[in-house]
Amino acid sequence: MTSAPRLLIVEDQADLSALIADYARAAGFEPEQLSDGREALARIRMNPPAAMVLDLMLPGLDGLSLCREVRGFSEVPILMVTAKVEEFDRLLGLEVGADDYLCKPFSPRELMARLKAVLRRSQRASEQSGLAQLVRIDEARRAVFLRGVPLALTPSEFCLFAAMASRPGVIFSRAQLLDLARSDSLDVADRAIDSHIKNLRRKLAAALPETDLIQSVYGLGYRIAL
Repeated sequence: MTSAPRLLIVEDQADLSALIADYARAAGFEPEQLSDGREALARIRMNPPAAMVLDLMLPGLDGLSLCREVRGFSEVPILMVTAKVEEFDRLLGLEVGADDYLCKPFSPRELMARLKAVLRRSQRASEQSGLAQLVRIDEARRAVFLRGVPLALTPSEFCLFAAMASRPGVIFSRAQLLDLARSDSLDVADRAIDSHIKNLRRKLAAALPETDLIQSVYGLGYRIAL
């Protein structure tokens, strides 16, 4: 059973913190509530959460300072909330590393929606970063490098791999891959897509035997996954 992602709520208004926690549980999070900035910093260092809702005005260590400190050692997604509405305060919050900003009073449903959007962006960035450590695609030279070593690909194989690698985790159907190949002026038959993917997987496996970069999703198509 997969555990719920832990959400750290750093808010010194007890009633608001409890309200956010209730909505967080309903949205599938495991909320943890703290009201002091320094206590929150120590907690994050000891056990980083999946995401954090951070108030700007806090005792011990204010939200801006806490956000700046956290960004020195963690990329945990941070959604900042505050009663301050001036543009300067909003921009400053983003400049010190907050991923999003919501002014009080706000809808708890909007807070959850924004939080989920921040987590999705963070997940995509993490996937792309992990892929970038293994793969480099040189569009100008139509070349793929795995850990710096060039991979011998046909034009069709390069087209298909480059398209999937640009959107890791996204499932591409055979029809989509066929359209991509044809838009690249390649003469590829529908039945040949599976053959190209098979050859790609063989070449990738030879270069990276410990990693299954291209995954088949039954009935749907293929995706790049790490």
